[in-house]
Amino acid sequence: MKLMRPVPLRHPVSVSVVVPCYNYGHFLPEAVASALTQEGVDVEVIVVDDASTDGSAAVAWRLASEDQRISVVLHDSNKGHIATYNDGLSRARGRYVTLLSADDVIAPGALARAAALMEANPRVGMVYGLPRDFTDKPPTPSSHDHSTWTVWEGRAWISLACARGRNFILSPEVVMRTAAVLSVGAYSTTLPHSGDLEYWLRAAGSWDVGRINGPVQAFYRVHGANMHQTEFAAAAVDLKHRLEAFRVLEDSRFPGNPKNRARQVQRAKCALSKEAAQMGFREINQGGSVEAAVELRKFIEGLHEVPGNIHRANALQARIARAARGRKPRAERLAAAFVRSQLDRVRWRLWAMTGIS
Repeated sequence: MKLMRPVPLRHPVSVSVVVPCYNYGHFLPEAVASALTQEGVDVEVIVVDDASTDGSAAVAWRLASEDQRISVVLHDSNKGHIATYNDGLSRARGRYVTLLSADDVIAPGALARAAALMEANPRVGMVYGLPRDFTDKPPTPSSHDHSTWTVWEGRAWISLACARGRNFILSPEVVMRTAAVLSVGAYSTTLPHSGDLEYWLRAAGSWDVGRINGPVQAFYRVHGANMHQTEFAAAAVDLKHRLEAFRVLEDSRFPGNPKNRARQVQRAKCALSKEAAQMGFREINQGGSVEAAVELRKFIEGLHEVPGNIHRANALQARIARAARGRKPRAERLAAAFVRSQLDRVRWRLWAMTGIS
């Protein structure tokens, strides 16, 4: 890992902003405007409308008529978000490219910051940074944020992700080198729920990873129609999807030593097992869904070869049984839960500052 001082761009570079859109026509103008107003880069915007039924296509055509940097692609039928991503990325002509959901917003200066990092580090294939949630209007970013760069060798970044069993990246904050996109290939159609994590792992298998530390790189809109809230909310389901994404390391085509990759997958399984147990205890101790806790226990049991799995599954089952009898959690369990909650806060701060946790 290298920590570096930022070097400004010496000259403008081209960046393609792919905007997949399905029934987000009311958000589309703000997303497109956030791309077109980026300074220090030459931007093209590719709006890919996936057969929206809310008039999104008309909004896209109106925007394109007002700015020649915008092109519009219309799907005759709904193909889903993965096919829409791949369609848009295949049309990118810029030196760098980013996927921006039509309900999200790029932070001012973000594209130039990401491009500058990759211009200075030719081995870096993708750059991410700090995303920030919003509901109505994106907050005004601070103009006084101290910025640094972190660059990881790609396989070192993969090891960190496996150790935590997490996806460190939300998504709209990522900018990629178009050459990296071409070498990595398309998003996997077999992983509609965790395709982003699997894609970052594949990218890091062949390219280094960079991060902009300090300033916000993108704004992620939180609303009731978010895909992750409407389709992928169940905790056990999320863990299963993450596990499937990490299994890409088992693919014989993945770069690197097979034994090392197998150990990394094992670390990811262990991390996911521990997280499932913690989530299950929290669900029960906070008076939540017994069914959700049972599904988490089943997920743990499915990871047969993970050390400590049997103990974790049995302990969670015992807590579920106690809850069914109306028994409150033991004091030591409550104390352990409090410690974990404090560690989670520390990890969140660490992630916000460094991009890993």
